[in-house]
Amino acid sequence: MNFRKFGKAGSSVSEIGLGCWQLGADWGDVDDHTAQKVLETAVQNGINFYDTADVYGKGRSEELLYKYLKPLAPSAFIATKLGRFPDPGNSKNYTLENFRRFTENSLKRLNIEALDLTQLHCIPTELMESGEVFEWLRILRQEGKIKQFGASVESISEAQTCLKQEGLASLQIIFNIFRQKPITELFEQAKIKGVSLIVRLPLASGLLGGQLNPNISFPENDHRRFNNDGQCFNVGETFAGIPFNIGLDLVQELKKMVPEGMTLAQMALRWILDFDAVTVVIPGSKSPLQVPDNAAASNLPSLSESLHEKLSIFYNEKIIQHIRGKY
Repeated sequence: MNFRKFGKAGSSVSEIGLGCWQLGADWGDVDDHTAQKVLETAVQNGINFYDTADVYGKGRSEELLYKYLKPLAPSAFIATKLGRFPDPGNSKNYTLENFRRFTENSLKRLNIEALDLTQLHCIPTELMESGEVFEWLRILRQEGKIKQFGASVESISEAQTCLKQEGLASLQIIFNIFRQKPITELFEQAKIKGVSLIVRLPLASGLLGGQLNPNISFPENDHRRFNNDGQCFNVGETFAGIPFNIGLDLVQELKKMVPEGMTLAQMALRWILDFDAVTVVIPGSKSPLQVPDNAAASNLPSLSESLHEKLSIFYNEKIIQHIRGKY
């Protein structure tokens, strides 16, 4: 596993991390034993960066990290998020008092004194633009409850709004072969500002893993079933906003481009890692068997310039017209 510098504080994080949304909710059922094995395998494969949120299973994901990760890797870097918890919910969440309460609850669930990183969790654009929420985060940092703060966003314009804020350590963005816009509209600005980029949905909810098929039946409590057209939240969070059947066709074409010695998933992850603006990529995993293959992408050779060019052309000619949701 290779490591990259996170933020201006200089923490060293594995360039392949683990997204932990699936340990809490919205990906079908993941029992405690499976969650334990996923986390154990992640540690064994050199992963030290774990991304969660207070709302994932109403705290379950954070609790599982404390229960199964901390005994194995007490110094692991845990990034969480706040702003979307259902109690009190919606606009009532956005006060300093509630931000402090959300933070203190995360601290209790993780059983730590200060959060390595807390991130705004895709909150309304107008709240980011007003800037007051960032002042609350600065206050929480002054109080010693958080070490660094960042923002998870849904669009490039939101990312650019957040980059104007002093003290921002990170931005979490959707970036993958199906969503290449950040390359030209965000990366250079983030590097100039010294802001780390956390990449979520690197495999487009499993599409770029190459194992899904038209006959698959997702569980009722899997967002790939109940949000495939954006019925419950931003459609971009599911299959990167690409209609499922179209995505399956695109994947068949991408499989023809995979270099020898790589899987499609590894090519997709390696493609992201080839951009030095990226700090850490956070594929999720419902099975411990997926973790080593994802982690191995860190040590694979960079993709050739010709393949990068080919994937760029493929995006512009075949993909961009199918993207839905904030972008």
